[in-house]
Amino acid sequence: MVEVFKTTVQEADEAHVIIQRLLEHFPDYLINFDLEDCDKILRIKGEQIDSEQICKIVEQTNVQCFVL
Repeated sequence: MVEVFKTTVQEADEAHVIIQRLLEHFPDYLINFDLEDCDKILRIKGEQIDSEQICKIVEQTNVQCFVL
């Protein structure tokens, strides 16, 4: 399963921190950002994706996160 999120991430360093936090909670997920996209896409691939929990974790870093 793949889930795609729109975020307000601006910098690669910020994306890296978010990826590390998400991997602490979901170590089996494949996670990446597309900061070239206008929606600063966060892509997550995994078995069972908890979109609500992912958004909560991302928003703890003062970044907005919306499921697309």
